[in-house]
Amino acid sequence: MRWHTLRMTRRSFTVAGAAALFGTGLAGDAAAVDGRAPRGRRPRNTAFRGMWIASVANRDWPSKPGLPAETQRAELLAYLDEAVRRRLNTVILQVRPTADALWPSDFEPWSAYLTGVQGKDPGWDPLGTAVLEAHRRGLELHAWFNPYRVAGHADPSLLSPDHPARKNPDWLVPYGGKLYYNPGLPEVRSFVMRAMLDAVRKYPIDAVHWDDYFYPYPVAGETFDDGAAFERYGAGFADRAAWRRDNTDQLVRGMAAAIPKARKGVQFGISPFGVWRNKATDPLGSDTTAGVQTYDDLHADVRKWIKRNWIDYVVPQLYWNMGFAPADYAKLVPWWADAVAGTDVDLYLGEALYKAGDPAQPAPWQDPAELSRHLSYAGKHRQVRGHVYFAAREVVADPIGAMARVVADHYTLR
Repeated sequence: MRWHTLRMTRRSFTVAGAAALFGTGLAGDAAAVDGRAPRGRRPRNTAFRGMWIASVANRDWPSKPGLPAETQRAELLAYLDEAVRRRLNTVILQVRPTADALWPSDFEPWSAYLTGVQGKDPGWDPLGTAVLEAHRRGLELHAWFNPYRVAGHADPSLLSPDHPARKNPDWLVPYGGKLYYNPGLPEVRSFVMRAMLDAVRKYPIDAVHWDDYFYPYPVAGETFDDGAAFERYGAGFADRAAWRRDNTDQLVRGMAAAIPKARKGVQFGISPFGVWRNKATDPLGSDTTAGVQTYDDLHADVRKWIKRNWIDYVVPQLYWNMGFAPADYAKLVPWWADAVAGTDVDLYLGEALYKAGDPAQPAPWQDPAELSRHLSYAGKHRQVRGHVYFAAREVVADPIGAMARVVADHYTLR
């Protein structure tokens, strides 16, 4: 999700130790949670009904840092219960929001969004609990990871003393007042994969889920300083943008190959920004005039990943109303449906529930029926196999009844 819409003992990690750690079996594997294997690909006759639970900046959960473990757990279970009440079948829980962890990771510190102090043990295992309790309720649990975001500030000294970024400061790029890992460094890509696969090995999650952040969204007047990495690794590419896209391709392709080796049956899904490219930029693009294009600005060639079947599902964030001129929902749905046609990639649509009833949004979002119309329209395209709602807080609050309308109109059966 866009940053502005959200706002145990560990093995120390060094570059020298990277090769030794990769692929090593980890304690606490599948049976440690509930002994059940993930269910694998969704049956073709079952629609995907999901909601994101964002932990970054305590957007949805926990409601604030430093709550007692029992309160954090109760809040999480309440969201799972709400998913059942709304007749959803999947929750996408953010478990690695900023190069940290919501499980006892062998690679990264505990998240500050749990305790208020990065690296402090919260006294329980949120991801383990989420997997167990979701499965008990008949819900899939997709673990949502952000690959490269390190911090919502630009001061490395504020990270926990044993943070991998403190041990490897040359991995960092400050940009837009935040810290990011440099995707152009092979050791960074290798490390972030290991950090995420730690959770795949330890828990019977149903999917690895990534959002729209690869290279960061452009910040006016600033340059993402990866010049040294490009000088070292960019030979043979037409320009820096092509090299950056290849870096992202390598991460996606590498993770796609690694997940089934870590645990069979785990899906791999990505939720990109809703516009790949505008038609004016590329004849293959959508009939849009969006100010951001994921191919050009985030260096993420999602269309390639789909065509090459590197991912199991895609959830484009179609966070615009029907008729919105720069990026019309009604024009983007058929574009994405065509993108997945003839592939093995399932298409689910990301829905902006957070906009419903927000007075800062245009008139269509003040109508409780807008989202229901989205589902009616999308239902005319056979490639669309479900929807995901951003985010859990609004699924509960539902200020103008937009979610209730969706359930009444489209989710009368489980």
